[in-house]
Amino acid sequence: MSRGVQIRRVSRVEAHCRPKDWVWPSQNRAFIEENWARRTAGKPQMFNGKVLLLQDVTFEQDLCRNTYFETDYADFVAWIDGGYPDPEIANGFAMGALRGSDGAYICGVMGAGTTNAGRIYFPAGTPDRSDLRPDGTVDLATSLTRELAEETGLEEGDYRVDDEWIIVQRWPTIALLRMVTLPVTAEEGAARIRANIAAQQEPELQDVRIVRGPDGIDPDRMPLFLQSFFGWVFDQR
Repeated sequence: MSRGVQIRRVSRVEAHCRPKDWVWPSQNRAFIEENWARRTAGKPQMFNGKVLLLQDVTFEQDLCRNTYFETDYADFVAWIDGGYPDPEIANGFAMGALRGSDGAYICGVMGAGTTNAGRIYFPAGTPDRSDLRPDGTVDLATSLTRELAEETGLEEGDYRVDDEWIIVQRWPTIALLRMVTLPVTAEEGAARIRANIAAQQEPELQDVRIVRGPDGIDPDRMPLFLQSFFGWVFDQR
């Protein structure tokens, strides 16, 4: 798979979950257990549930097809911490590119109790069993709005979601973004999110960050795929 960043627009995303015998976890069980113990020390909210990882991604005109498989969250975290040792799989997640009515973007700063403490992202999360439907499809649109609600406290009536998807691919990370626009400025939206965070018992975010232009890109705390997205967006202005 190419390690370069690729960005493309599609009108549809179709996702399914299929069984896969992922051999890497069984071959590295001791490392996974040690890594999980280290990762969860002092973070009781971290839970080893089931998550969905990508085993295949294809494009057909304006359609993106994703095939997922199920694995333990501890396996997933160890795979990341081990430097992505199996190049055949990827982390593919829906992400809401949250912005105010003034066009400025609002990112979250991850809280101390999370896997990515201090990192700056749009609200997102690796899909899990709650995103699975009885027919085996993976509902990425609902995953996106659920993560928005969990991290920011914003509900679906608080914003407008574009139909189009923007796929930012830097294997083994694939972000499936939709523009999410508030009816208020980014400053007003950020103030509301901060109030929601303060009212949450175990917030995932510790703060938010407004990004208005290239100067707002943080190369130290933003992942490369997000830096690439912002560069792509601002180049079009």
